[in-house]
Amino acid sequence: MIKAEFIHLLIQEGYPEPVEVQQPPNGRLDEHTHPFEVKALVIEGSIDLIINGHSETFMPGEIFELDFEELHAESYGPQGVKYLVSRLHS
Repeated sequence: MIKAEFIHLLIQEGYPEPVEVQQPPNGRLDEHTHPFEVKALVIEGSIDLIINGHSETFMPGEIFELDFEELHAESYGPQGVKYLVSRLHS
């Protein structure tokens, strides 16, 4: 998916304008939650999300989503990761 398509999808689903986030190479965040829903489009690098013991890798052009307060951990590839993210507060 490209940026324009992603922004169109966000508008359709009632999400606010996305912001760009960049995380460092080989970085990680231990288990945590967010007080909002997340919808993000990877634009560079890669991110692994670990939810309920299941790991999934997201690459450029792929979207990842997290539910409100969903417990997860994150790790970033050898080039780090850059993504557009929109956060929907309940």
